[in-house]
Amino acid sequence: MSRSEPATTSGYRRSDGQIGVRNHVLVLPSVICSHQIADRIADQVGTAVSAPHDHGCAQLGSDNERTERTLANLAANPNVAGSVVVGLGCEEVQSDSLAETIAGNGRPVRELSIQGVGGTDACLERGVEMAEELVEAASQSTQPTDLGDLTVGIVASDLADSTVSTAAPRVAAFVDEVIDAGGRVVAAGNEPMLADPDAALEAVEPAARADAERLLDRNLEEPAKVGRVRRRAEEISFAEATGAWGDHQVQDLLEYGARATHDSGVALVDAPSEFASATTALASAGAGIVIHLTADGVPAGHPVVPVVKVTGDSETAAALPEDIDVDAATDPSGTLRRTVEGIVAGEDSAPERHGLTTFAIDRIGPSM
Repeated sequence: MSRSEPATTSGYRRSDGQIGVRNHVLVLPSVICSHQIADRIADQVGTAVSAPHDHGCAQLGSDNERTERTLANLAANPNVAGSVVVGLGCEEVQSDSLAETIAGNGRPVRELSIQGVGGTDACLERGVEMAEELVEAASQSTQPTDLGDLTVGIVASDLADSTVSTAAPRVAAFVDEVIDAGGRVVAAGNEPMLADPDAALEAVEPAARADAERLLDRNLEEPAKVGRVRRRAEEISFAEATGAWGDHQVQDLLEYGARATHDSGVALVDAPSEFASATTALASAGAGIVIHLTADGVPAGHPVVPVVKVTGDSETAAALPEDIDVDAATDPSGTLRRTVEGIVAGEDSAPERHGLTTFAIDRIGPSM
């Protein structure tokens, strides 16, 4: 399919103008203590999803702020038609305060707490009623949508040879198509920046370099997290490590859990490349769909955004044919775009077909 003949798919326009590719009601626990109730509420409401996590209580300073910011902006994701916030009642991230922030973002929200409504059974019953109300109120009408309407998230959870040499160029070509159409791209994976700060600053638009410097300084002040991606990023060039983003300069640097505000081009989220926490950061930034580059074939998805699995490793593709959406080693050019357009139009990605989701928020320091 040529760039002059874009496919038209369908999406859900939200009150803030964003286009969602799914129409979820999100049952959002404000704290670890209420996540099982949130799961049970979502299980009883067909089109609802939940985001269970182990945060929101006994966290310190910046970690507590990060959790609340991430959850509030997750509820503002374009795939979310409305949210039910479920609390316990005595946590740090209070459900009523979180719901107030979500409402301030102009998104439909309901709130309750286990202690506030009189216990587990009452919370479950009332939570189901609230979720059903939001499902009933959610717009079912769609409108024509193309690549220019999308915010696409990108994360490479490894920098294996096949990811760098085979998968990344395919994804970069698709990134070009999204940006050429006027869409936005948000990338996660701060390890290349930390591995080569000088090259990283050169890759950032001049107007955003002060933010990039603050990002680098902030990471130097925090506990070191040196995993295999960081070590690999130190072995290869910055251009190789960030090949999936294409040749575009970074327009903006986002703190973890923040919303993207750039009109088009590429923004970088200050998030590690670990899949679960990176995808949560991308969803909170506003990505409606995430492309995951994986040589290992990590099969998990995310509760809020469909995840497209791309591998450059032919052995992984052969071993996990039902868990990989695009085999970059053998699929012809254009497969990734057609796959994304199909998923935007309502087809399931590989993780969605299997009902596999994972959710995490990256921590800065220890919790008490």
